[in-house]
Amino acid sequence: MAETNALLEARGIGKSFLGITALDSVDLTLQRGEIHALLGENGAGKSTLIKILTGVYARDRGTIRLDGAEVSPANVAEAQALGIGTVYQEVNLLENLTVAENLFLGRQPRRFGLVDRRAMRDRSRTLLKRYGLDIDVDALLSSYSVAIRQIIAIARAVDLSGKVLVLDEPTASLDGKEVDMLFGVLRKLRDDGLGIVIITHFLNQVYAVADQVTVLRNGRLVGTRALSDLPQLELISMMLGRELQHITRDHQAEEQTVAPLAQAPIRFNGYGKRGSVAPFDLEVRPGEVVGIAGLLGSGRTETAFLLFGIDRADSGGAEIDGKPVALSSPEAAIANRFGFCPEERKTDGIIGDLSVADNIALAVQARQGWAKPISSRQKRALAQDFIRSLDIRPADAERPIKFLSGGNQQKAILARWLATEPRLLILDEPTRGIDIGAHAEILKMIERLCAEGMSLVVISSELEELTAVAHRVIVLSDRRHIAELTGSEVSADAIMQAIAGSARTEAA
Repeated sequence: MAETNALLEARGIGKSFLGITALDSVDLTLQRGEIHALLGENGAGKSTLIKILTGVYARDRGTIRLDGAEVSPANVAEAQALGIGTVYQEVNLLENLTVAENLFLGRQPRRFGLVDRRAMRDRSRTLLKRYGLDIDVDALLSSYSVAIRQIIAIARAVDLSGKVLVLDEPTASLDGKEVDMLFGVLRKLRDDGLGIVIITHFLNQVYAVADQVTVLRNGRLVGTRALSDLPQLELISMMLGRELQHITRDHQAEEQTVAPLAQAPIRFNGYGKRGSVAPFDLEVRPGEVVGIAGLLGSGRTETAFLLFGIDRADSGGAEIDGKPVALSSPEAAIANRFGFCPEERKTDGIIGDLSVADNIALAVQARQGWAKPISSRQKRALAQDFIRSLDIRPADAERPIKFLSGGNQQKAILARWLATEPRLLILDEPTRGIDIGAHAEILKMIERLCAEGMSLVVISSELEELTAVAHRVIVLSDRRHIAELTGSEVSADAIMQAIAGSARTEAA
């Protein structure tokens, strides 16, 4: 299709927040009667682009054209009036209102100045029949499944807008049959000439429903391709930012000096949580780094949450030194000498207004119990030890941690858990968003902790990073542990092949 006839064109879109570039000259073209997937890992810029298109953010640079005319929606209502509607993962409807009231909220038909409920019901039934729904429109929205609510939200958005529909992770909470039902609706809307942009992290679903795909990485456009001639492996390469290179680090080909599997003191057997991660087996030995790889949404962080007791497993069990343990909460995990550095450092890791010393002492205080507070002198001494050993800068234990760089904040979080002398340390994206110097220091620290006999689970979207430090790599896809690579098998190519193989199997 010629781009000159495009329904929606975004060209050279740029956006910065407090001097940090979120989007750098990004293009997106959407045709009439097309489902267009927008993909990328965390921080790629997908949400920022969508919010610019739908009037939530104002762009700093670039142009947006709708039906050939330049537009600049100042808010969501203006975008809707232009013809651009959005449905988010968490359906933005009111569960305590009826289906009809939700469909016509803010635009109820009136008669003699009063809401005409009969007309609203009739129009609601007619509207929903287009989507194959024959439901009681007088029932509360809360009485219907998530999938039905999604379709109701789509019906409202299309009725309000009617040209472009943007869907942000619409299938994240749906089962297989519900996904099929939703995709049937999307295909009908596409055939009716609507342009649809869908953000999702399920590659098999991308190939099942989308016509085109645009990939973003680190705020930049990687490329736009037709899915009909784009192999899964090439798409994964676009998302992860590397070309295929058949290389393996030499140390991965060597036998690792870790205890035999029979001596693994930390075991998870059939461990899982319905709707989060399918049951898996995992053994971690002293002095071993187990890497966890997979695309966004594959279940990486969900696995970490289960291991650390943030989410409670509903299948399987955990053993430490041959004895069953219940990791029912983070407190229980800490009591068993587990530590966890989360992916979202600023929201889940640090307490910005507290000092470096207070942040470092948090885990020790939690293990000791809040009824026995650690003295200020002890906190300072603990902090100074780690400030020196980890080279945290500036070397000021009383400085609020929010004023440190990302790399030094990450070092402080590591210090927090190292202070508890953990036997298992779980690191979720330990080098994300930090400068290259701090990146190298943290990788060296992982190697040192491993050499000292600590067990580590390292989750990373940087494949070269995993292959540099991991003895084994567990590969995840669609919230299932699908492969385990060991020794000389550990390579970025092998990880991508495993992910692509899973995507082909799911799509078959």
